[in-house]
Amino acid sequence: MTRPSIDLFSDGGDTGRLMAELDWARTPLGPVSGWPQSLRAAVRLVLSSRYPMLLLWGDDFSQLYNDAYSTLIGDKHPAALGNDVRVTLAEGWDVLAPLIEQAMATGVASWVPALQLLLERAGYREEAYFSVSHAPARDDEGRTVGVFTVCSEVTEQVVGERRLRLLRDLSVLGDGRTVDVDATAARLIDTIDSHPLDVPFAAIYRRDGAVLRRLACTGGDQGHEGSLPDTVELADPGPVAYAWGLPDAAEGRPTQVTDVADRLPLPAGPWGDLVRTALALPLPSGDEDQPLGVLLAGVSPSRGLDEAYRSFNQLLAQQISVALRNAQEYEEERRRVEALAELDRVKTDFFANVSHEFRTPLTLMLGPLADALTDATAPLAPVQRERVETAWRNATRLLTLVNSLLTFSSLEAGRARSDARAVDLSALTTELAGVFRAAVERAGLTLEVACPPLPRPVTIDPVNWERIVTNLLSNALKYTFIGRIRVALDTDDEEVRLTVSDTGIGIGDQDLPKLFERFHRVRGARSRSHEGTGIGLALVHELARLEGGEVRVASRVGVGSTFTVALPWSAARRTALTGPLVDGRGDAARAAVEEAMGWLAEPDGGVTEPDRRIGPAVDELAGSRIMVADDNSDMRAYLTRLLTGQGWRVRAVTDGRQALDEIHRERPDLVLTDVMMPVMDGFDLLRSLRADPATRALPVLVLSARAGGEASVEGLSLGADDYLVKPFAATELIARIRAAIRRARDRIAANPATLDAASATQPAEVTATAPAPTVEPVGDTSVVPAAPADRNGLGDVLDVRWTYPSAPTSAAMMRRDVRRTLGDLDVDPDVLEDLLLAASEAVNNAVEHAQQPSRPEVRVRVQVGVGLVRVSVRDFGTWRDRRPAMDRGRGALLMNAYGDVRLVSTVEGTTVTIERRLADPA
Repeated sequence: MTRPSIDLFSDGGDTGRLMAELDWARTPLGPVSGWPQSLRAAVRLVLSSRYPMLLLWGDDFSQLYNDAYSTLIGDKHPAALGNDVRVTLAEGWDVLAPLIEQAMATGVASWVPALQLLLERAGYREEAYFSVSHAPARDDEGRTVGVFTVCSEVTEQVVGERRLRLLRDLSVLGDGRTVDVDATAARLIDTIDSHPLDVPFAAIYRRDGAVLRRLACTGGDQGHEGSLPDTVELADPGPVAYAWGLPDAAEGRPTQVTDVADRLPLPAGPWGDLVRTALALPLPSGDEDQPLGVLLAGVSPSRGLDEAYRSFNQLLAQQISVALRNAQEYEEERRRVEALAELDRVKTDFFANVSHEFRTPLTLMLGPLADALTDATAPLAPVQRERVETAWRNATRLLTLVNSLLTFSSLEAGRARSDARAVDLSALTTELAGVFRAAVERAGLTLEVACPPLPRPVTIDPVNWERIVTNLLSNALKYTFIGRIRVALDTDDEEVRLTVSDTGIGIGDQDLPKLFERFHRVRGARSRSHEGTGIGLALVHELARLEGGEVRVASRVGVGSTFTVALPWSAARRTALTGPLVDGRGDAARAAVEEAMGWLAEPDGGVTEPDRRIGPAVDELAGSRIMVADDNSDMRAYLTRLLTGQGWRVRAVTDGRQALDEIHRERPDLVLTDVMMPVMDGFDLLRSLRADPATRALPVLVLSARAGGEASVEGLSLGADDYLVKPFAATELIARIRAAIRRARDRIAANPATLDAASATQPAEVTATAPAPTVEPVGDTSVVPAAPADRNGLGDVLDVRWTYPSAPTSAAMMRRDVRRTLGDLDVDPDVLEDLLLAASEAVNNAVEHAQQPSRPEVRVRVQVGVGLVRVSVRDFGTWRDRRPAMDRGRGALLMNAYGDVRLVSTVEGTTVTIERRLADPA
């Protein structure tokens, strides 16, 4: 080869060296020495470029190219040098030929971006993309004898963008708004099915316990889904499932399947080649050890399974998992909402049905009561009239509550309607406000009414308007203690506004958003009464909406509140109904005023003396002093009448704070308290009494409308002597009061110093002055030695202790030990059984309630003195609520029924002390 020939290729890099070594004489181009100057110049241009370039020269399209182009054709290099391009790129020539022929024929260059070509450069029929320009190449005479081809491969960009589109489309489906998981899976598969070049086929499996269930798959219309299992029992997958790699993927191990064509002959890719490979990928979940399911995805036969392809499939599995989990959470939330809605519907129907059922007996109560009060032919005696009036007032109040519940349930169920009439709203509002005037002035407040005539009548349901005004005025009176209540009506071109403002306690900002929610009550708010259902303002809100308006509130704590009901004129000028008015107008206002008068009925503060004419002829409890605390005036009057009839002196107050003050002035023999009261409730009163050594032993009987074991256990655990649920029988209440007073007096008689709470909580260490019986350990219990003598005489006969493990079996061991010990002392059998029953409940409570005990044990101590026995049970933990499954609901009641019980909790533990006379009083 001549020197000029070598110099032609010297700057061509590796490809230039190969071209210099090539025997060009054996190619259609002939020896280099014979090449025309135009060809030489074209070759120098190609070799000097760092951009992929190909020169096709002559009728045989001989190829000359540079290093950059050689990497594009893969293993076809270097054989392609000097050879016909129609042979080298035979698989893609049908795409390239028109472009090359056009450039040679027209002499005009072309540019084609992202041209898809079939290449066999890596051992398989590859899908590739190139941006290509073809320009004419001319000889020395200016004739077009070849083509300059400048190209760059954009396969990664094209495929990457296509895969990103699929992932983006799947992410849109992961918003959780699909109806259920199955529908979401179907939508995911439909989206994947529209991208067959990257995912020739796919199947989504969801794990359901130990089973994989196929939710959806592509290719169903071609019958391919029959090759994939519908379900896979993971305990025994079977050969088909193993062949697809499903069991391994379900355990979190990605699996590559390489013989797909043998089981699923599926043509895919741009050239229709059979899919050979698939991936079984776990769908990630919150639990790394247990995937949500499996994605089975086919691999395109026209793309190599490189790292980028694997990463794409991993992202595909993650997107599918996110969509399925969102759908699952949405489905679960929807089911919860549907369950709550159904529960709410059932509750509303229940309220409606029960309220309807209440009306018949209420009618049969109110009718005869009204007849008795108005019967001039058989007038009632004063005492009987007072009783009948109490019954009538409270039956009327119950009817009002029933009507409110019926109205509210109808509103919630969408069955309520507005019986709209054209009314003089100013006159109606003034009339309703006037009904409250006496009650407001009795409370020491000023009622201001500013309701000037409106320019036109307003179409509204007068009964609904009465309920709105009545509830707002009743609410203002309940929470206003000084100042005024103002009712105003004004209008403009857009709406009519009712404003009810007060100078009451006000409402905190945190409660304002929830103020119109049903059953919401502001906790700890000072009020004239704790009674109420919590639906008054919610009813106002719903009725205002029913009439086409809205209700707003503005309030400041300590300043007052302003409620505004706004009715647009568009709603206030509806077509009015004709015909007779619905009965019931005025009932709500009268009932509300009657109830408010009950809040304002203050006791005189004095002691009501017993009526000697109707009390027991001979009674050792005559003259006992009873403190009654209840915020309901009728209940106070009833209890006062009932108790004075027993020969007892009664002082009645309206709340726990007044009761505590009166107790400190003059100690009663027993306190009878309600739970739900303003200022200080019954439980707070009980805590205060038990915290004061001077009142720690004072008998307290709790009355409450809160039924159920939890309420009674709460009261008794705070130290109440007894707990009675309303409604109660008068005879039962009297019997319980008598028993409580007698137990207290027996304690004092047996122990003149009166055992205080400290001695009950931690009994003094005593020594038996008489020889105590030998007590041996039972099981894993241990006997605690006797201690020095008790200063109150208990332990003179016996003082012995046991320590038991904090376990459910300890109660049985304790019963056996105590029975054997007290049996030796000839204790009355009935007394012994009562003590054992009460002590068993105390031990069970200690085991079940004590939380994080500092010592995992329960200590039991038995002390016997002259005529009196005490059993103390102590644990070493803080108390918690008992689990419902363990709650028998009668333990505290049994302990109080069979002994005098005291319970004191400290940071070191809780001690329950049970005392009983040795002789059965019966």
